Amino acid sequence: MSDEFLPFSRPLISQAAIDDVVACLKSGWITTGPRVAQFTEALKEYFNAPHALPLMSATTGLHLALLAMNLEPGDEVITTPLTFAATLNTIVLAGGKPVLVDIDPKTLNMDINQLESAITEHTRIILPVHFAGLPLDLDLLYAIAEKHGLRVLEDAAHAIGTKYKDKRIGSFGDTQVFSFHPNKNMTTGEGGCVVTRDVELADQIARLRFHGVDRQAWNRYGKSGNQDYEIVLPGYKSNMMDIQAAIGIHQLKELPDFIARRNELAKRYQEALSDWPQWTIPQLPAYDHLHSWHIYTPLINEDAAQMNRNEFMQAMKERNIGTGLHYRAVHLYPYYRQVFGFKPGDYPYAEDVCERIVSLPLFPSMTDAEHDRVLDTMYTIFNQ
Repeated sequence: MSDEFLPFSRPLISQAAIDDVVACLKSGWITTGPRVAQFTEALKEYFNAPHALPLMSATTGLHLALLAMNLEPGDEVITTPLTFAATLNTIVLAGGKPVLVDIDPKTLNMDINQLESAITEHTRIILPVHFAGLPLDLDLLYAIAEKHGLRVLEDAAHAIGTKYKDKRIGSFGDTQVFSFHPNKNMTTGEGGCVVTRDVELADQIARLRFHGVDRQAWNRYGKSGNQDYEIVLPGYKSNMMDIQAAIGIHQLKELPDFIARRNELAKRYQEALSDWPQWTIPQLPAYDHLHSWHIYTPLINEDAAQMNRNEFMQAMKERNIGTGLHYRAVHLYPYYRQVFGFKPGDYPYAEDVCERIVSLPLFPSMTDAEHDRVLDTMYTIFNQ
């Protein structure tokens, strides 16, 4: 057993990014400034999108986008029970009511075939999640949204670098939110962004993210800046710092290489585990796509493994290998059960998956030897 702990995720920060952060610190301009402006333009170019708004987190991005869509009391937002709680939390914080659609047990994304049955006269927004970086069938989803006159806000926290039919997620459609958390496909430490083709939505998010100020204000203390501004609405303090953007500028350039390595590692897992009775490995849809493999999430088969998911995770930890749990079924958390009346059995596919899912180590700097160590350790656990 190795003495060195292998985490399930580890960010890869280049020396160039580190040097840029140091230069940023030495410059004296560390909050929102020229590097955020540069990162914004780089994001717009990457997505070929007219509007990209860097923020302090993807959670903030979801929250502000939902607020900018002007939800009213009783308005419903349809999403999935297999997601981090932030997806539902932001719906509630923006004044909406979360409505859930069970997952497709093969792809673990929202089951599009069940979507229309969840739409009511109160539905305003569809909020799908590209789980683990696997895109939904967006042609079908947007056709349903257009048929019913609904907005689409894609929770793409897992999906920067993902492609659907040769188009990058974020380069088409309504509005997308991406995460730059340390365990995501690229990072700014903490951070995220909203990408949209809606100028009015972008303007409203820009106001909401910085106190309701009516214009770009980051350079107001500079020689060419103007300290006069107006507050046009009560906004939040959700702006990204130059320290974060200094990392993101370099991470975005390196993202294609990160995604390529994630695909290599995921393919290794797929091939190695394909005949293991202890696992049900991720399945892919027939439509053309590029999976970004934010996480690799097989499902443990308890009878064949002779242990449950939690016991497996503990056994890996005892052998100095980290794993992740993504996620518990959100509708079964106490708040959502008590306030919205969700109960066990409401979404059986999501509930089954959430009892069996585990995230195995996967990150761009992971070596083949580290990957082999994970596989060898699992073999030992299941055959001791």
